[in-house]
Amino acid sequence: MGLSPKGTLVAGSDYTRNFRPPQKLRGRARAISANVRNDTAGVTSFGGPGAAPRPFMNPSHPEPIPPLAVTIAAGATDCWPAARRLATALGLAVVAAEASELPFLPPFLLVVTPARLELRQTGLKAPGPVFVDFCAGRLDFRRRHGGGRSQPLARAVGLKANRTPTVVDATAGLGRDGFVLACLGCRVTLMERSPVLAALLADGLRRAMADPEIESVVGDRLQLLTGDSRQLLLGMTGAGRPEVVYLDPMYPHRTKSALVKKEMRALRLLVGDDDDAPALLAAALATAGERVVVKRPLKAAAISGPRPTMAIVGKTHRFDVYLVS
Repeated sequence: MGLSPKGTLVAGSDYTRNFRPPQKLRGRARAISANVRNDTAGVTSFGGPGAAPRPFMNPSHPEPIPPLAVTIAAGATDCWPAARRLATALGLAVVAAEASELPFLPPFLLVVTPARLELRQTGLKAPGPVFVDFCAGRLDFRRRHGGGRSQPLARAVGLKANRTPTVVDATAGLGRDGFVLACLGCRVTLMERSPVLAALLADGLRRAMADPEIESVVGDRLQLLTGDSRQLLLGMTGAGRPEVVYLDPMYPHRTKSALVKKEMRALRLLVGDDDDAPALLAAALATAGERVVVKRPLKAAAISGPRPTMAIVGKTHRFDVYLVS
């Protein structure tokens, strides 16, 4: 799993091999069983090498349903090799593409389609898929009409007409703010500790490399690292230290209006809250050369720790700025 030679994805192997979703998802698992064999490619399947994986029920040996599995879009059989590679990289199971072939569905599926990688929530009234797309939709509009260096995000990181700092986005998520900063000229290192979100982000970056309008932005100014941001930050020393560290931790629980966006619903269920935000802030303050910027809801309290030096307020969010002496 990776980007073009211009961009890099450094996978934290121990992290991906030991991926464990939040307790709220593990608790939703039901008992099933699987009596399967591996084909010569090392992929769980029936019918010989290359066959689509299909589960086999054995009631005498129940096992829990995994909270997340990899599959392909219905009918997209050419996507099986990519799905198997992804499942191996993330240490996840591969399941049949058709829901009717499965006794139970995991709460989440990573679906490899001919066009992109999607995270889909299953069950009744499940929202639409979550994916990363830098080439169209909201991000493309924001790139073209977002306000340039006068927008609150740009002002918070210290962008000026003659100044373009280096930035680490230590909570990259779906990469939106990091991409905007890269479009404004910053060299941005994206850090994401969830291997699932990192896979979605890597897929979006790979597809963006094929768009001539943003290929240079992605290839020259964006780098993706997967792992614990606290450790990655503290490993940046000397000339490798960024001028700015940007944090956008998972917001605290609010009223039902906070769950409007499908991405937020899915991401909160999948990765949980960022309960270690104070520790991440401390690591950011120890690493940043000039400032740390934390994105918060307008009415939310600052992260526990030192008081912000100032705040840049937008329409729906504010940016707490910590100047580093």
